[in-house]
Amino acid sequence: MDSFTDHLIAEATEYEFKSALETKKAKSWLKTVSAFSNGLGGTIYFGINSDGSLEGLSDLQNASEKISELILAKIEPAAYFILTPVKADDGRAILKLEVKAGNLAPYYYVSDGNRIPYVRMGEESVQAPPNILSELILKGQRMSFDAMITEYNKSDFSFSIFEATYRQRMHKALEPGDYISFGLADRSGKLTNAGLLFTDQCPLLQSRIFCTRWDGLEAGSLFKDALDDKEYEGNILSLLENAKLFVKNNSKKRWSKTADGRIEWPDYEEAAIHEALVNALVHRSYLSLGSEIHVDMFNDRLVICSPGGMINGKKIQNLELTALPSERRNPVIADVLSRMHLMERRGSGIKEILRLYSDKKPPEFYSTDIQFTIKFWNQNHQEYSDIKTWNNSMDVHETISEYSAPELFRREKMKEKIRKSAMHPSQKALLIWVLDTVDLQEKLTDALLCEMTGCDRQEAVKLIHQLEELDMLVQAGAKGVYLLKQG
Repeated sequence: MDSFTDHLIAEATEYEFKSALETKKAKSWLKTVSAFSNGLGGTIYFGINSDGSLEGLSDLQNASEKISELILAKIEPAAYFILTPVKADDGRAILKLEVKAGNLAPYYYVSDGNRIPYVRMGEESVQAPPNILSELILKGQRMSFDAMITEYNKSDFSFSIFEATYRQRMHKALEPGDYISFGLADRSGKLTNAGLLFTDQCPLLQSRIFCTRWDGLEAGSLFKDALDDKEYEGNILSLLENAKLFVKNNSKKRWSKTADGRIEWPDYEEAAIHEALVNALVHRSYLSLGSEIHVDMFNDRLVICSPGGMINGKKIQNLELTALPSERRNPVIADVLSRMHLMERRGSGIKEILRLYSDKKPPEFYSTDIQFTIKFWNQNHQEYSDIKTWNNSMDVHETISEYSAPELFRREKMKEKIRKSAMHPSQKALLIWVLDTVDLQEKLTDALLCEMTGCDRQEAVKLIHQLEELDMLVQAGAKGVYLLKQG
């Protein structure tokens, strides 16, 4: 093999070999020009066999002219490319066609009246699936999915969970103008896609998280091999909290008493799981209607998979994790969560995850063109546990989760009663959020509900009356003070 092809071992995502220039069946390589233009760019080598060995071209001038002519005629919009002749020591030569990543995507291969966009999948150029084509169109328009204006009116939806969470975290109420300045609605009252994701009645079917706790080390049948499974849909804040709660409820925590307290060793770092779930919700693709985030828990690991690869088209497993650029597929959602201090504004979530696992078996990151995956190892699983302080003299205990099994059952029973009630969906969502947030032993008053949710006293009293009607409250001493029923 000649010196200039020594580094080319086989065809890959970023380059392709052609032993000769096909002009009658030019689609065989023109579709790759389309794919490189729609992606990160790449190189086609004419005169090299598929095994990487040198074949050579006989008439470089004619081949160069034909390549340029076909690209200009068959690729729309015009692709940016560089043609370079390269000669080997024995006199044989090849043509190196460098195709640059375009900024006017999508780039189409045009033939017989058809316009087909291609993308790279591994070492092949394939027709872009509908969801990837949608992303290419948005990329070409310098737009993001979450910033797009919809036909939905803000006045037709409620934002109880969003407003309550904002008030709780920011210690101030949302102003009507904030919806416009945050990018959730326009001045005519139309919601953006980001705005829809923060409504109590989110109509986007793809806004879902499927959570499963599998029995063992592999996924199987939900009916036989799942210890627990939940499907959450709707409001992005509810998805985040419900997924975190699912992980917490299906995790264990080892602990040991010390002279002045106790040492704890959780299966997974709670803050890292939070960062990973936020990453999934912010950076996922919402363009595929049948898509959702998956959280799969096994005995030895927890895996979070979200639709859509990295926004820049690169593979995270090939990058330096501590030097990732801050690029967001959904910048409006990211900005709102940053304002609420639910994520870092500078895109340092992965760095924070790595920091939290600096003294433990690190998580693994993997991406394809259509999926992003983070894998956390169970630090209390025998194979991965590296807690040096454990020894036979320590009294090590284990707890299933922060909530006891009876308490978990009690919460779910109350939430199910609310779901089946005839009250307005926004009130259902708000009361379920309260049940997920409040201590079940805490005394409820209209003042507490006002503080938690940001609603006025009249609305808080109404919420308490609704809980009374569902037979979920008992009076606790003074008038207007209640406890949630035990049964």
